[in-house]
Amino acid sequence: MILGKNTIIRKELFKAIEGLTDEQFNKIPSNGGWSPKQIFEHLVRMETVIATNIAKELTNPDSPKSMKKPIALSTIRFIKVEAPGYTAPTKEYKSKIEMKNALYDSRLFLLDVYESSTKDVLREKSFKHPIFGQVPLIQWFPFVGLHEKRHLKQLKKTIVMDYKL
Repeated sequence: MILGKNTIIRKELFKAIEGLTDEQFNKIPSNGGWSPKQIFEHLVRMETVIATNIAKELTNPDSPKSMKKPIALSTIRFIKVEAPGYTAPTKEYKSKIEMKNALYDSRLFLLDVYESSTKDVLREKSFKHPIFGQVPLIQWFPFVGLHEKRHLKQLKKTIVMDYKL
């Protein structure tokens, strides 16, 4: 299945925060980056935006067809990309369980969108990525996992640097 790797990466995200208290989960790192909670919140917002945009394009008769893009490049962390404002995390305190549930809900939404169409239709339509340009809808599903993999690296680095786990 196209989403199989996404499930593996999601499990790794959850495993990475197992040893953290809610306070550690919410603590801004000493290097000024995102807290683990903020990383999770960004992932929720990103997955929700992607699922929303796919659903919108599925109903758009003028959605353009596009060539496959090298989305695997999105896991390379030295290529910096500023998070769009609507996906930026807040400083609001949230528990690990709240954020796990939010990620669970955003995944259900993505799966619902995936199951509402066919691979053929998903190959025929696209929407724009800020770096790759028009990306076929079918590629946005694995992109979610690749994006999480990118932030899993960030999460692990943050935990090792700040919490010595």
